Amino acid sequence: MYAILDIETTGGKFNEEGITEIAIYKFDGHKIIDQFISLVNPEKPIQEFVVKLTGINNKMLKNAPKFYEIAKRIIEITSDCVLVAHNTAFDYRILSTEFDRLGYDFNRNTVCTVELSQKLILDQPSYSLGKLTRSLGIPITDRHRASGDALATVQLFKLLLEKDLQKTIIQNSIKYFDRRQQKQKLRTLIDEIPPEQGLFYIHDTEGKVIFLGRGKNIKSEINRLFLKSTKRAIKIQDRAHSITYDKSGNELFMTLKYYLELESLSPKFNFRKKKKLNYSNFNNDDFLIIDKGREVEENAVILVEQNEVFGYGYTNLGYQEDKLDILKAVLTPIEHKDLSKSIIKNYLNRNKVQKIVRLES
Repeated sequence: MYAILDIETTGGKFNEEGITEIAIYKFDGHKIIDQFISLVNPEKPIQEFVVKLTGINNKMLKNAPKFYEIAKRIIEITSDCVLVAHNTAFDYRILSTEFDRLGYDFNRNTVCTVELSQKLILDQPSYSLGKLTRSLGIPITDRHRASGDALATVQLFKLLLEKDLQKTIIQNSIKYFDRRQQKQKLRTLIDEIPPEQGLFYIHDTEGKVIFLGRGKNIKSEINRLFLKSTKRAIKIQDRAHSITYDKSGNELFMTLKYYLELESLSPKFNFRKKKKLNYSNFNNDDFLIIDKGREVEENAVILVEQNEVFGYGYTNLGYQEDKLDILKAVLTPIEHKDLSKSIIKNYLNRNKVQKIVRLES
């Protein structure tokens, strides 16, 4: 579980700043499940340059709650969560400083979307929130206001989770979670899995993926796995500590992601039968495959360039598909070109997708 936040402050000397606005979105890796947004009376004047930047002035905060009045809600919504922010060092320092003033020891594990973006979205001219989201086609409203920036960070983090093929973000989050709370029973974890089409990941106590599964109903597939009494199934059950999942939206993406992630993750308890490859070319050199996404407003997109699969991903805005440079930044590049080409070629020979868009050379 993640608490994605943004904080606006008064500005001023280091560790003497006060909070003027805070927004926190509790995010389960797929959707926002809770939120808290509030102006805050910092009990000190706001620096003039900050007023110009954020539009928040001293008069607006006169009747806003003071930090001690919202502290309990912040503790509740971030409990058992990893804190996520764009430049987490700043937001976490400000939050911890405010709690220190109240005599409360506020400790949370943190993830920084600046650092993640530098690792997972390469060669960007800038990793500031405004410029990065613009280059990825992520809409951002109310720039330099807590709610607008935090919502944009949610969308950015969702994209980063998709690009993280090694699942290091989730693995580290599970290890953090393990230090804070006792192991839950597997049946409780299964209850949290939706009856959706996609992939599921079974993790050990260190967060490592030990088994990767897929199905049109992942909840049923997990139930079936935990009812089995084979030696392999019993070993998985004994070592299973937590379960995460990814919705695929369609069968092509489910199949493609499954085989690509078997290669990148090498889960201990998956059979590794070598897949026979189809080396024939596509009928066109440059095109987009567009199919059903995970949500109503979303498309699943695969880009083929010069008869090779460039990458795959999800878009929810038309101009992300219309502008090739933005689309390439959003998509997850594919390393295993022959494998992905074979999977897609075989699928298209037997099935239909929503549409195929030819690109001009």
